[in-house]
This record gives sequence, C-alpha cells and structure tokens, in this order.
Amino acid sequence: MTTIVNTPSTKTDSNGIGTLISVILVLGFVGIAMYFLIPTIRNMQPAQITVPAPQVVIPDKVDVNVNQEK
Repeated sequence: MTTIVNTPSTKTDSNGIGTLISVILVLGFVGIAMYFLIPTIRNMQPAQITVPAPQVVIPDKVDVNVNQEK
C-alpha cells in the first residue's frame, strides 16, 4: 500500500513588517538620490568644445594656363 506524506506549509506571521521595511528603505534611497542629484542636474553646463578654424592659404595669383610648354 502507498504511503502519502502530507506536509503542511509553513506559516509565517510577519504582519507585513518585511514589506514595511522595504518601503522605508526604497523611500530613503529615492530621497537621498533626489537630494544629491537634483542640484547636480541643475548645475550642469553644456560642454565647452573649442574647434579651431582651419587655416587655408589662398594665393593672390593663380596660373590657369592649360597649355604646357615642352
């Protein structure tokens, strides 16, 4: 004959204290992040990138003679 073992599930009577602690920790983390990040974001300036103008030398006289002497 087959023996059936019926183990009852474990009961935990935590009354939601773990959820309460998790919510408090998340709110604390969000509060600290906001405290430090909002002033940092407000003080951000656009990056100052200086690109020098190219130096192009243009001669005063250009010889466009297409007939070359041999």
